[in-house]
Amino acid sequence: MKNQPVRILGVGASVPQKVITNFDLEKMVDTSDEWIVSRSGIRERRIASESETTSTLAIEAARIALKKSGVESSDLDLIIVATVTPDMLFPATACILQRELGAENAACFDLEAGCTSFVYALSMAEKYLSAGGGNFALVVGAETLSKVLDWKDRATCVLFGDGAGAAVLGLGEKLGIISTHLGADGGGANYIEVPAGISRMPASIDTVQNRLHYIKMAGNEVFKFAVKIMEEASLKVLEKGKIKIEDVNLFIPHQANIRIIKSAAKRLGIIEDRIFVNIHKYANTSSASIPLALFEAVQENRIQEGDIILLVGFGAGLTWGSALIRW
Repeated sequence: MKNQPVRILGVGASVPQKVITNFDLEKMVDTSDEWIVSRSGIRERRIASESETTSTLAIEAARIALKKSGVESSDLDLIIVATVTPDMLFPATACILQRELGAENAACFDLEAGCTSFVYALSMAEKYLSAGGGNFALVVGAETLSKVLDWKDRATCVLFGDGAGAAVLGLGEKLGIISTHLGADGGGANYIEVPAGISRMPASIDTVQNRLHYIKMAGNEVFKFAVKIMEEASLKVLEKGKIKIEDVNLFIPHQANIRIIKSAAKRLGIIEDRIFVNIHKYANTSSASIPLALFEAVQENRIQEGDIILLVGFGAGLTWGSALIRW
């Protein structure tokens, strides 16, 4: 059977109400607004309340995406939640989402590939539908990274935020998702990690006292990797899709660091007005970063029908991924 074209039918997003600015962080750790902005481009971030979880943000984003797409939850054949901060180890957050949405006909699972998780999930869902697995899929990137941040570590606590973004995929007559590219290098697995809590280092008094349940990151190593891989992943997916870089209408990179974004765009030869950036408002929201940016780009009329969109991300693992989409 010939693979069928798959397109994005609707997108949605959700962020917590609580805002923490760089000036707020100045009162918590030894840092400054100037230092954070100059090194990352971040000015503020959204932080989940005690009652907000990854699933509550995911549900809101999913409902918006479903409404925009015109697809009923009962018609979904697949739900993938891309996250590194699930509600709990098991059951999958996707199953919680299925229950709350009333999507009783959907197969459900979570996918974890660091900050690249949404692109991985998008690719998996596209392949599933294209190969005849169903008609509609829901892909959600959702995170509450504030729950695993060490608020005493100025190197990491300033960089991350919470949020969710969602996309509804469906079969179409014309090609929507043109091509995807995924990759990984486990040699850099220790560059970004939460060391304790599962089988290698189960939770104990020692792991808690030594603050091993929080994000640890080798920032310089990640930066060097990111600039290089953002370019390579972009070129790979363009080659697969037989699209030239000058034909890309909007470049939506993972919102991790403004210097990484600008360096990658410069290497690719993408002009500034074709780059979408919202890191200043939300910081790095990991799996939620790209779908949240995609939703805002649509809301701001930065994307028109027929436009070519390039998504590219990188993350813990180390992982990377890119997707080329005709809107």
